[in-house]
Amino acid sequence: MGNAACVFVGCIDQASVGIVEKWGRFEKLAQPGLNFFNPCAGQYLAGVLSTRIQSLEVKIETKTKDNVFVQIISSIQYRVIKQSADDAFYELQNPAEQIQAYVFDVVRAQVPRMTLDQLFEQKDEVAKTVLEELEKVMGEYGYTIEHILMVDIIPDPSVRRAMNEINAAQRLQLASVYKGEADKILQVKKAEAEAEAKYLGGVGVARQRQAITDGLRENILNFSHTVEGASAKEVMDLIMITQYFDTIKDLGSSSNNTTVFIPHGPGHIRDIGDQIRNGLMEANAGTSG
Repeated sequence: MGNAACVFVGCIDQASVGIVEKWGRFEKLAQPGLNFFNPCAGQYLAGVLSTRIQSLEVKIETKTKDNVFVQIISSIQYRVIKQSADDAFYELQNPAEQIQAYVFDVVRAQVPRMTLDQLFEQKDEVAKTVLEELEKVMGEYGYTIEHILMVDIIPDPSVRRAMNEINAAQRLQLASVYKGEADKILQVKKAEAEAEAKYLGGVGVARQRQAITDGLRENILNFSHTVEGASAKEVMDLIMITQYFDTIKDLGSSSNNTTVFIPHGPGHIRDIGDQIRNGLMEANAGTSG
Protein backbone atom coordinates (compact mmCIF):
# COMPACT_ATOMS: atom_id res chain seq x y z
CA MET A 1 0.00 0.00 0.00
CA GLY A 2 1.60 3.31 -1.12
CA ASN A 3 1.52 6.81 0.43
CA ALA A 4 -0.52 9.51 -1.31
CA ALA A 5 0.18 13.29 -1.07
CA CYS A 6 -2.00 16.27 -2.10
CA VAL A 7 -0.09 19.43 -2.87
CA PHE A 8 -1.38 22.79 -4.16
CA VAL A 9 0.83 25.28 -5.96
CA GLY A 10 0.46 29.07 -5.67
CA CYS A 11 2.33 31.99 -7.28
CA ILE A 12 2.90 35.26 -5.40
CA ASP A 13 3.48 38.36 -7.55
CA GLN A 14 6.48 40.65 -7.21
CA ALA A 15 6.02 43.44 -4.62
CA SER A 16 3.50 41.26 -2.77
CA VAL A 17 3.54 38.91 0.20
CA GLY A 18 1.25 35.97 0.92
CA ILE A 19 -0.34 34.97 4.23
CA VAL A 20 -0.22 31.22 4.80
CA GLU A 21 -2.51 29.66 7.44
CA LYS A 22 -2.65 26.17 8.85
CA TRP A 23 -5.94 24.96 10.28
CA GLY A 24 -7.11 28.61 10.42
CA ARG A 25 -4.06 29.88 12.26
CA PHE A 26 -1.24 32.01 10.83
CA GLU A 27 1.80 29.90 9.97
CA LYS A 28 4.16 31.86 7.72
CA LEU A 29 4.64 34.48 5.01
CA ALA A 30 4.83 33.40 1.39
CA GLN A 31 7.44 35.33 -0.59
CA PRO A 32 7.10 36.31 -4.27
CA GLY A 33 7.46 33.39 -6.64
CA LEU A 34 6.28 29.77 -6.67
CA ASN A 35 4.96 28.43 -3.36
CA PHE A 36 3.65 24.96 -2.40
CA PHE A 37 0.81 24.34 0.04
CA ASN A 38 -0.37 21.07 1.54
CA PRO A 39 -4.13 21.25 2.01
CA CYS A 40 -4.19 17.79 3.53
CA ALA A 41 -2.17 19.16 6.43
CA GLY A 42 -4.56 22.14 6.73
CA GLN A 43 -2.22 24.52 4.94
CA TYR A 44 -3.58 27.13 2.50
CA LEU A 45 -3.05 30.68 1.20
CA ALA A 46 -5.30 32.97 3.25
CA GLY A 47 -4.56 36.19 1.34
CA VAL A 48 -2.06 38.40 -0.44
CA LEU A 49 -0.93 41.93 0.53
CA SER A 50 0.75 44.42 -1.78
CA THR A 51 3.97 45.99 -0.53
CA ARG A 52 3.81 48.85 -3.06
CA ILE A 53 3.51 52.43 -1.84
CA GLN A 54 -0.13 53.49 -1.68
CA SER A 55 -1.46 57.03 -1.66
CA LEU A 56 -4.38 58.29 0.37
CA GLU A 57 -5.85 61.78 -0.05
CA VAL A 58 -7.41 63.25 3.07
CA LYS A 59 -9.50 66.44 3.20
CA ILE A 60 -9.79 68.06 6.61
CA GLU A 61 -11.94 71.05 7.50
CA THR A 62 -10.86 72.95 10.56
CA LYS A 63 -10.52 76.46 12.02
CA THR A 64 -7.41 78.54 12.64
CA LYS A 65 -6.55 80.59 15.71
CA ASP A 66 -7.90 83.77 14.06
CA ASN A 67 -11.26 82.03 13.39
CA VAL A 68 -10.78 81.34 9.68
CA PHE A 69 -12.30 78.12 8.39
CA VAL A 70 -9.97 76.26 6.05
CA GLN A 71 -9.92 73.03 4.12
CA ILE A 72 -6.59 71.21 4.17
CA ILE A 73 -5.87 68.64 1.48
CA SER A 74 -3.10 66.21 2.41
CA SER A 75 -1.60 63.22 0.64
CA ILE A 76 -0.39 60.29 2.77
CA GLN A 77 1.91 57.73 1.17
CA TYR A 78 2.15 54.47 3.08
CA ARG A 79 3.04 50.82 2.53
CA VAL A 80 2.96 47.42 4.25
CA ILE A 81 6.11 46.43 6.14
CA LYS A 82 7.05 43.11 4.52
CA GLN A 83 8.33 41.56 7.73
CA SER A 84 5.17 42.59 9.61
CA ALA A 85 2.68 41.71 6.88
CA ASP A 86 0.81 39.35 9.25
CA ASP A 87 0.06 42.30 11.59
CA ALA A 88 -1.17 44.35 8.67
CA PHE A 89 -3.38 41.46 7.52
CA TYR A 90 -4.93 40.55 10.86
CA GLU A 91 -4.92 43.77 12.91
CA LEU A 92 -6.64 46.28 10.60
CA GLN A 93 -9.83 45.76 8.66
CA ASN A 94 -9.55 49.11 6.81
CA PRO A 95 -6.11 50.79 7.11
CA ALA A 96 -7.18 53.83 5.02
CA GLU A 97 -9.95 54.73 7.47
CA GLN A 98 -7.57 54.30 10.41
CA ILE A 99 -4.95 56.57 8.82
CA GLN A 100 -7.57 59.18 7.95
CA ALA A 101 -8.88 59.21 11.53
CA TYR A 102 -5.41 59.86 12.96
CA VAL A 103 -4.72 62.59 10.39
CA PHE A 104 -7.98 64.29 11.35
CA ASP A 105 -7.08 64.09 15.03
CA VAL A 106 -3.54 65.48 14.72
CA VAL A 107 -4.38 68.26 12.24
CA ARG A 108 -7.37 69.46 14.24
CA ALA A 109 -5.15 69.59 17.32
CA GLN A 110 -2.38 71.57 15.59
CA VAL A 111 -4.12 74.03 13.28
CA PRO A 112 -6.27 75.84 15.90
CA ARG A 113 -3.01 76.96 17.55
CA MET A 114 -1.95 78.86 14.41
CA THR A 115 -3.20 81.90 12.55
CA LEU A 116 -3.92 81.58 8.84
CA ASP A 117 -0.61 83.20 7.88
CA GLN A 118 1.29 80.91 10.24
CA LEU A 119 -0.47 77.88 8.77
CA PHE A 120 0.70 78.79 5.28
CA GLU A 121 4.22 79.43 6.54
CA GLN A 122 4.46 76.32 8.75
CA LYS A 123 2.49 73.73 6.80
CA ASP A 124 5.62 71.56 6.59
CA GLU A 125 5.79 71.54 10.39
CA VAL A 126 2.18 70.35 10.54
CA ALA A 127 3.00 67.57 8.04
CA LYS A 128 6.02 66.56 10.13
CA THR A 129 3.90 66.34 13.29
CA VAL A 130 1.32 64.16 11.52
CA LEU A 131 4.07 61.93 10.13
CA GLU A 132 5.64 61.37 13.55
CA GLU A 133 2.27 60.50 15.13
CA LEU A 134 1.24 58.14 12.34
CA GLU A 135 4.58 56.34 12.34
CA LYS A 136 4.19 55.51 16.03
CA VAL A 137 0.63 54.26 15.66
CA MET A 138 0.66 52.54 12.29
CA GLY A 139 3.98 50.81 12.93
CA GLU A 140 2.21 48.61 15.48
CA TYR A 141 -0.18 47.48 12.73
CA GLY A 142 2.50 46.57 10.18
CA TYR A 143 2.42 49.80 8.15
CA THR A 144 5.06 52.45 7.56
CA ILE A 145 4.35 56.04 6.52
CA GLU A 146 6.68 57.12 3.73
CA HIS A 147 5.65 60.74 3.15
CA ILE A 148 2.96 63.24 4.10
CA LEU A 149 2.37 66.23 1.86
CA MET A 150 0.15 69.19 2.63
CA VAL A 151 -1.03 69.59 -0.95
CA ASP A 152 -3.28 72.62 -0.51
CA ILE A 153 -4.74 74.97 2.08
CA ILE A 154 -8.05 76.45 0.95
CA PRO A 155 -9.55 79.24 3.11
CA ASP A 156 -13.23 80.09 3.05
CA PRO A 157 -14.18 81.88 -0.23
CA SER A 158 -15.05 85.13 1.57
CA VAL A 159 -11.64 85.10 3.27
CA ARG A 160 -9.90 84.49 -0.04
CA ARG A 161 -11.69 87.46 -1.59
CA ALA A 162 -10.68 89.65 1.35
CA MET A 163 -7.07 88.47 1.10
CA ASN A 164 -7.01 89.24 -2.62
CA GLU A 165 -8.45 92.72 -2.00
CA ILE A 166 -5.84 93.41 0.70
CA ASN A 167 -3.08 92.23 -1.60
CA ALA A 168 -4.40 94.36 -4.46
CA ALA A 169 -4.64 97.43 -2.19
CA GLN A 170 -1.07 96.94 -0.98
CA ARG A 171 0.19 96.63 -4.54
CA LEU A 172 -1.70 99.77 -5.60
CA GLN A 173 -0.25 101.64 -2.63
CA LEU A 174 3.25 100.50 -3.54
CA ALA A 175 2.67 101.45 -7.18
CA SER A 176 1.51 104.95 -6.15
CA VAL A 177 4.65 105.39 -4.05
CA TYR A 178 6.85 104.41 -6.98
CA LYS A 179 4.86 106.68 -9.31
CA GLY A 180 5.23 109.60 -6.87
CA GLU A 181 8.98 109.05 -6.67
CA ALA A 182 9.19 108.89 -10.46
CA ASP A 183 7.19 112.13 -10.82
CA LYS A 184 9.42 113.79 -8.23
CA ILE A 185 12.58 112.77 -10.09
CA LEU A 186 11.03 113.95 -13.37
CA GLN A 187 10.17 117.37 -11.89
CA VAL A 188 13.65 117.75 -10.40
CA LYS A 189 15.33 116.82 -13.67
CA LYS A 190 13.01 119.16 -15.58
CA ALA A 191 13.82 122.05 -13.21
CA GLU A 192 17.54 121.33 -13.49
CA ALA A 193 17.28 121.26 -17.29
CA GLU A 194 15.38 124.58 -17.36
CA ALA A 195 17.93 126.19 -15.05
CA GLU A 196 20.79 124.93 -17.21
CA ALA A 197 19.02 126.13 -20.37
CA LYS A 198 18.47 129.59 -18.89
CA TYR A 199 22.08 129.77 -17.78
CA LEU A 200 23.37 128.77 -21.21
CA GLY A 201 20.90 131.20 -22.83
CA GLY A 202 22.21 134.01 -20.65
CA VAL A 203 25.78 133.11 -21.52
CA GLY A 204 24.84 133.12 -25.21
CA VAL A 205 23.15 136.52 -25.00
CA ALA A 206 26.13 138.00 -23.13
CA ARG A 207 28.53 136.66 -25.75
CA GLN A 208 26.30 137.93 -28.55
CA ARG A 209 26.25 141.43 -27.08
CA GLN A 210 29.96 141.34 -26.55
CA ALA A 211 30.48 140.28 -30.18
CA ILE A 212 28.19 143.08 -31.40
CA THR A 213 30.08 145.64 -29.33
CA ASP A 214 33.43 144.36 -30.58
CA GLY A 215 32.19 144.42 -34.17
CA LEU A 216 30.88 147.95 -33.92
CA ARG A 217 34.10 149.14 -32.35
CA GLU A 218 36.13 147.50 -35.11
CA ASN A 219 33.90 148.99 -37.82
CA ILE A 220 34.19 152.47 -36.33
CA LEU A 221 37.99 152.26 -36.18
CA ASN A 222 38.27 150.90 -39.74
CA PHE A 223 35.92 153.58 -41.13
CA SER A 224 37.75 156.37 -39.28
CA HIS A 225 41.08 155.27 -40.74
CA THR A 226 39.68 154.81 -44.22
CA VAL A 227 37.68 158.06 -44.50
CA GLU A 228 39.75 161.01 -43.44
CA GLY A 229 38.06 163.71 -41.39
CA ALA A 230 35.25 161.40 -40.17
CA SER A 231 34.76 161.44 -36.45
CA ALA A 232 33.81 158.41 -34.36
CA LYS A 233 30.37 159.95 -33.65
CA GLU A 234 29.62 160.40 -37.32
CA VAL A 235 30.64 156.83 -38.07
CA MET A 236 28.47 155.60 -35.20
CA ASP A 237 25.46 157.55 -36.49
CA LEU A 238 25.95 156.07 -39.94
CA ILE A 239 26.14 152.51 -38.54
CA MET A 240 23.05 153.07 -36.41
CA ILE A 241 21.07 154.34 -39.41
CA THR A 242 22.21 151.33 -41.45
CA GLN A 243 21.16 148.94 -38.64
CA TYR A 244 17.84 150.77 -38.38
CA PHE A 245 17.01 150.25 -42.05
CA ASP A 246 18.19 146.62 -41.91
CA THR A 247 15.83 146.05 -39.02
CA ILE A 248 12.89 147.56 -40.90
CA LYS A 249 13.77 145.39 -43.89
CA ASP A 250 13.83 142.23 -41.73
CA LEU A 251 10.47 143.07 -40.20
CA GLY A 252 8.93 143.60 -43.64
CA SER A 253 10.28 140.36 -45.07
CA SER A 254 9.32 138.19 -42.05
CA SER A 255 6.72 135.47 -42.78
CA ASN A 256 5.04 136.04 -39.41
CA ASN A 257 4.11 139.63 -40.08
CA THR A 258 2.67 141.70 -37.27
CA THR A 259 1.78 145.38 -37.17
CA VAL A 260 4.58 147.40 -35.58
CA PHE A 261 4.35 151.21 -35.27
CA ILE A 262 7.79 152.82 -35.51
CA PRO A 263 8.33 156.60 -35.52
CA HIS A 264 10.06 157.49 -38.76
CA GLY A 265 11.81 160.61 -39.86
CA PRO A 266 15.27 162.26 -39.71
CA GLY A 267 14.73 163.53 -36.19
CA HIS A 268 13.41 160.23 -34.95
CA ILE A 269 16.29 158.35 -36.54
CA ARG A 270 18.73 160.64 -34.68
CA ASP A 271 16.90 159.99 -31.40
CA ILE A 272 17.05 156.22 -31.97
CA GLY A 273 20.77 156.46 -32.69
CA ASP A 274 21.33 158.45 -29.48
CA GLN A 275 19.36 155.87 -27.47
CA ILE A 276 21.30 152.94 -28.91
CA ARG A 277 24.62 154.70 -28.41
CA ASN A 278 23.80 155.59 -24.82
CA GLY A 279 22.71 152.00 -24.16
CA LEU A 280 25.97 150.62 -25.51
CA MET A 281 28.00 153.08 -23.46
CA GLU A 282 26.10 152.10 -20.33
CA ALA A 283 26.59 148.43 -21.11
CA ASN A 284 30.33 148.93 -21.59
CA ALA A 285 30.52 150.92 -18.35
CA GLY A 286 28.68 148.13 -16.51
CA THR A 287 31.02 145.47 -17.97
CA SER A 288 34.10 147.47 -17.00
CA GLY A 289 32.75 147.90 -13.44
